[in-house]
Amino acid sequence: MKYGTISGIEKKLSRMVQGSVMLAGLSQEDGFALLDQSFEEGCRTIDTAAVYGYGNENSIGNWIKARDNREEMVILAKGAHHDEKGPRVTPKDITFDIGLTMGRMNVNHLDLYVLHRDNPSVSVGPIMERLNEHADKGDISAFGVSNWHTQRIIEANDYAEKHNLRPFVASSPNFSMVDQVDEPWANCISICGEQGEAERAWYEQTQMAVFAWSTLAGGFLSGAFTRENQDDSNWNELVKRCYVTEDNWKRLDRAGELAKRYEVSVAQISMAYVLCHPMNTYALVAPRTPAEATDCAKAFRLELSSEDIAYLELR
Repeated sequence: MKYGTISGIEKKLSRMVQGSVMLAGLSQEDGFALLDQSFEEGCRTIDTAAVYGYGNENSIGNWIKARDNREEMVILAKGAHHDEKGPRVTPKDITFDIGLTMGRMNVNHLDLYVLHRDNPSVSVGPIMERLNEHADKGDISAFGVSNWHTQRIIEANDYAEKHNLRPFVASSPNFSMVDQVDEPWANCISICGEQGEAERAWYEQTQMAVFAWSTLAGGFLSGAFTRENQDDSNWNELVKRCYVTEDNWKRLDRAGELAKRYEVSVAQISMAYVLCHPMNTYALVAPRTPAEATDCAKAFRLELSSEDIAYLELR
């Protein structure tokens, strides 16, 4: 397993980040088996969100308590997601969601707290002030954003510097080997493809931690989807809408060629692409079984060359 460090967090963060949205749909036995295997593979970072619901976050908390491993696990918790009433990126909603997640998980602090969405109409000042208040209280160790443009991150961190506050230390955009041609959900930010080139360059320069979501492009890069079966009714409509283009098929073909060369799966090549990119990357993955957790972990031991990366990018 590969690990990294983030300012404000004393623990090492595994670059494999175990997703948890599936836990609410699993029995406690199956959920614990999944998390146990992920832990066995060296994963020490787990991702959750207030919007995922009680069952998800309660399951994580129960597992951490049962295994007595809180000091080893890094909890990446997300909050301030919009709802049916609109955006919720406000100091009040941030405080509410931090308390909600800690209560559900039965923990007294969160290691990395991430704002799940942005609301560009809200000033960054009150947001940074409120996050710093929670850090000062010990509720959170460090904080970052998800689905924010880099210009907003720069604006927020400039404010923090001018007011002697802690800055954002992490960002979680969509990033994978293929272009995302439509947003899967409202207000998603992708740094893939030509349109994300400038933002990727900023992340490379600053080396801010990038927690890439949907590294397998909703399953397009899982190895299950091919040109031949693309008309099957079992296809996820989100995948068709967001990822099915000729250039993405070419990238998938090339991933298949590299998979044969390295004797691994297409999914493992796709995850390794994210990890071997010159940005400071961590990959959010969503294995649902112990066997899938083991398969995911193998990708974090695979090294792709700069030539491999260029080949997958059609350069």
